[in-house]
Order: sequence, then C-alpha cells, then structure tokens
Amino acid sequence: MPDQPQSTLDFDDWTAPPSAIVATMAAAAARLETPCGDGTMVWHRWGTAAPGVPPIVLLHGGSGSWTHWIKVIPALATITEVWAADLPGLGDSAMPHPPHTPATAGAVVAAGIRQLFHDQQPLHLIGFSFGANVGVYTAADLGDRLATFTICGCAALGLPHNHIEFDRERSTMPQAERDAVHAKNLASLMFSDPRRIDPLAIYTHAANIHRARFRSRAFAATAQIPETLPHVTAPLRAIWGARDVLATPSVEARYAILAQHHPELETVTIPDAGHWVAYEQPAAFISAVQQLCRLPSAA
Repeated sequence: MPDQPQSTLDFDDWTAPPSAIVATMAAAAARLETPCGDGTMVWHRWGTAAPGVPPIVLLHGGSGSWTHWIKVIPALATITEVWAADLPGLGDSAMPHPPHTPATAGAVVAAGIRQLFHDQQPLHLIGFSFGANVGVYTAADLGDRLATFTICGCAALGLPHNHIEFDRERSTMPQAERDAVHAKNLASLMFSDPRRIDPLAIYTHAANIHRARFRSRAFAATAQIPETLPHVTAPLRAIWGARDVLATPSVEARYAILAQHHPELETVTIPDAGHWVAYEQPAAFISAVQQLCRLPSAA
C-alpha cells in the first residue's frame, strides 16, 4: 500500500451545515487513487487497522458516492480502518473503460484493492444496493482475500422489484424547490419514514446525482448477483431494512436467493428502516456489521 499518513476522525456535530459536515469528514480522510479508465478511482480512508481486525471496505449505491456511508463512518473508524470508495463513474472517480457494466466496475475495484492492500491482508467488503452488484464481481475476483462479503439492500437478484419514477429538478427552480424534489425522491426510494429526511440527506443526495455518470438502473432487473455468487468464496452476510421498498416480494425471499449459493449466509433485518438503512438507522446498521463481521464494540 502507498505510504500514507493514518487518518483519525472525531466527529459528532450532526447539527452543522451539511456542506461543513461533508467537508470535515472528507478532510479527516486520507485520499488515495488507483487506475480507472483514462483517470483514477478515488478512495477515502479513516481510522487505524486494529490488530486482528480486518479493515472494512464500503461500496456505495447507484448515483452515489462515499457519502452514502457518512452516518456510520465515524463509529466504524473507532473499531478499525474504514475505506469508502467512489465507484467508477460516480463521485470523484473516472468512468471505467467500456463496456460500462457492474462486471467492468468490479474489476476496477478489485485491481484497486490489490494495489492498496498487501496480499495477506484480509478485508471485510460491504456493498450497498448497486455497490453489492459491483461488489459481487469484486468478491469473486478477490477470492479468499475477503474475510466476509456483506450485501445490503440490493436488486439484481432476478426477483420482481418496484419500478419508481423520480421527479427531476430544473435549473430554473429556486433552491427550495430543488430541495423539495430531492426530498420527494428520497421518500420514494431511500427512506421508510420521510421525517428522517434531513438537510444532510438532501445535500449529499443532490451532490451525488449531479456527479453521477455511470447509469446503473438498468442492471437492477438482472439476476447478476445470484449468477455470480457461486464464484464468491468469502462467507456471505446480508443486511436489509425491513421496510425497503425494493424488497419485493419480501426480504425473506431475497435471503432465500442468496442462501441457495451460500448456505452459511447470516442475516440481520433492521426494523423501521428502508432502502438506505445505513443512513436512516445508523446505530442499528453498525450493530449489524459488528455482529456479522465479528467486530469488537465501537469506542
């Protein structure tokens, strides 16, 4: 791994302006880059690897960035080293070379991990939504390098899923109206309780949408994850929000698909949470990660 200073994060001021929260969190991270297409893939690192505790690598959802994990990074970084990527074509990362598919993106992620970590370093890989679709290819590529692979609230399982139409903001809209559009879209897909949609969620969602170039929605209707899981050797884990609007016909049906290929599957279903469970119920999500990845308690 390149020689980079360790980064610490001591953050608990969620009442600050959203732009300040994101800037503070980003400034506390070591930023590293690996090849991606004609540019680079961007990685952010917080915390310090604890003896015997593998680092955690987080892959965000579609049209997102590392900020999909913003509510859980501070606590996880007190346990071990936390890496949050910007997936190819999203956030600050360049587009991969074509074809633009989860498989090509997963290969870029796997190559980046090989560059950033030494060969004997075990890792916990966690993929949320589209990040799980990319992550299954990464996990298959990395083989026994992974201590666990955790899927969180994904599609691409070959099951029916709700198709959601989103409103679009226009450049002529005043800021308040733009924010209302993003709040409505978050309520339609990401949250089970619209009252939990705060200014930080709206700010990060809007910023991520504006930077998204990799179009991922078409892959949700595929069965790419179960088709690739037989090639994943890492122990499989899953975390779902009980009220995830995409979890049709049921969360249990999704677990059943995963368990067909990984009977060792361990799961945690988080009550009163929707699709973006790591934001809507961060404490419960952290607890689930600790349980499934056999991590010590957060400081």
